Amino acid sequence: MLEFKKPDIEDKQWVNSCLAHANSMNCEYTFGNILIWSTAYSTQICKYKDFFICKWGKGSETNYSLPLGEGNFTQAVQEIIDYAKSLGEKPSIYGITEGYLGLMQEAFTGKFSYKFDEGYNDYIYSTEKMASLSGKKYHGKRNHITNFKKNNPDWCFEPLNKENFKECIEFHTKWIENKDANDPDYSFELEAVLKAYEYFDELDFVGGLIRVNGKVVAYTLGEAQMNGRCFVSHFEKAPADMVGAYAIINQEFTKNCLMEYEYVNREEDLGIQGLRKAKQSYHPEIWLEKCTAVYND
Repeated sequence: MLEFKKPDIEDKQWVNSCLAHANSMNCEYTFGNILIWSTAYSTQICKYKDFFICKWGKGSETNYSLPLGEGNFTQAVQEIIDYAKSLGEKPSIYGITEGYLGLMQEAFTGKFSYKFDEGYNDYIYSTEKMASLSGKKYHGKRNHITNFKKNNPDWCFEPLNKENFKECIEFHTKWIENKDANDPDYSFELEAVLKAYEYFDELDFVGGLIRVNGKVVAYTLGEAQMNGRCFVSHFEKAPADMVGAYAIINQEFTKNCLMEYEYVNREEDLGIQGLRKAKQSYHPEIWLEKCTAVYND
C-alpha cells in the first residue's frame, strides 16, 4: 500500500532523481513547485519503488500525479488506483501529457475517461525569442519596453538572491494589498513566496528584479526542470499600471539568466481571460495539453 507524507526539503534528492526520468515539460514536474505550494494544495508525496507519486487535495477533490521514475509504469498506476479505491475515492490522475496519454490508453484500455481543460495547459516559449523579441509579432512588446526605459531612465536589472529577495516580499505584499488582501488565493500565493525565500538556495531557485529609483518595481522567480532543457517561471509580479514593467522583467530575466535553456515554461492561465491574453501575446512555441484521467470502475 502506498504511504504518503507532506514534502519537506530533505526529499529533494530522491524526488529529483525520479523527476529526471519525466518525459514531459509539465510545469508541475519540479520539486520546488511541489514544496512551496504544498500547503495551498494539501500536497503529499510518496516513494513507490523507484517512482515518485504526488497527490493534491482531499477527499473527493483528490488528484494524483503520474508515477514518475523507472520501473513498471503500469504496476505503479495500478497501485494508485488500488490506494484511491481503498479510501473510497474515485481514482483521478492529473497532468497527463501526450506521451503518457498513449501509455495510459494502451495499459488501461477503456478503464479511464480523459478530461481536457484549456485553463491547465502550459505556455512554453523559446528563450531565444523571449530574449530578442525580434520580428513584427513582438513589435508591441518592444514599444512597451522602449516606453518603460524612456519614462524610467534610472532603471536597472538585478539577479535575485537571498538578500534582495526581502524587498521583493515587501513589494509582493503591497501588490496584494492593491488587489484584494482578503482573497485566500493571494494568501496562499504569499505563503508560497515566503517558503521560496526560506529555501531559496536549497531549491536552486533563480530570479531577477527591476529597480526604479532604487526601489523594486518588478520581480520574477523560478527553477530549472531536471531535463536541463526547460526553465519554469513560478512568480512574476509588476504594477499593472506601469507600462512595460512586465515586458522588461520578462526580457531582462531571460537575457541575463536563462540563455542556457532552450525553453521557458510560464505555466497555465487557469482560464483567467486577462492572463490568457497576456500569455498568448508572447506566442508560445508549445501549448502543452494536459488532461485528467478519471477511473471508470
